[in-house]
Amino acid sequence: MDKPVVIVLVGPTAVGKTETALTLAQELNCEIISADSMQVYRGMNIGTAKASQTEQQLVKHHLLDIVNPDQRFTVAEWVRLAEKAIAEITSRNRLPLITGGTGLYVNALIDGFLFPDRGANELLRRKLYRQARVEPEKLHQVLQSVDPKAAAKLHPNDHRRIIRALEVYYTSGNPISELQAKTPAQQNYNAIMIGLNRKRQHLYQRIEQRVDQMVASGLIDEVKSLLDQYPQQPTALQAIGYKEIALFIQNQITLDEAISLIKRETRRYAKRQLSWFRRDQRIKWYDLDQATPAEIITDTKARLIAL
Repeated sequence: MDKPVVIVLVGPTAVGKTETALTLAQELNCEIISADSMQVYRGMNIGTAKASQTEQQLVKHHLLDIVNPDQRFTVAEWVRLAEKAIAEITSRNRLPLITGGTGLYVNALIDGFLFPDRGANELLRRKLYRQARVEPEKLHQVLQSVDPKAAAKLHPNDHRRIIRALEVYYTSGNPISELQAKTPAQQNYNAIMIGLNRKRQHLYQRIEQRVDQMVASGLIDEVKSLLDQYPQQPTALQAIGYKEIALFIQNQITLDEAISLIKRETRRYAKRQLSWFRRDQRIKWYDLDQATPAEIITDTKARLIAL
């Protein structure tokens, strides 16, 4: 049986994935599946640049607003829901368009890149997060000692994934890198992979403009509301934008300092995203400072015909 066809649109944050995805979806009869690890959370809209209600009315979206910020949500759960959405979309003779910046989600879906999910150890996780707040650099050093391969792939400030890797090691006795290596990769779909990029300076300008727009659009009120609902600040609220604004609300830093930190951390995140996606030779890249939507649509149509 032929594998289902999917279109995958990736790239760094603020590059223009949302606009391009909407254009592609309308031209190619697609429904959009979000591959963003933060957009799954309800109430986290402005800080995650979630598609607006108007955009969601233009094209049907899947895998937004799945769980509350204090609920556990794994890669395996996202893959299960994405596979279900793909089956539903294809049954309607439409194309699934998977778009987002979470490379692990994309690879897990397309290539079956998963390791056994042994469940969360909440006590251990809370302990590691407390340590991250007191000695943030120490966690990465610990991971280097127990799993140097995983540590080499993670930025020292990527506390969420560092903690997940340590959690797997302490609960299973095996490095996460070994568990991933033992999982047989199998390409589950005929995937047309599209990558979007811009000249670095322009991308950084767009990041700064987006952060300013988020603040102007009500990010502070969004974070205040979430802190009222979830005073213990679950893992999801450690995301870029939410963590810094929470520090401002708690009078630990000024608003200018919070905005500056968000811009800096978002630039760093964009660099990590590009490093992840550039390893995948299947991705055809487009520079959005030069390429037009019409060119991407024409190329994608040709690739679909060639399958």
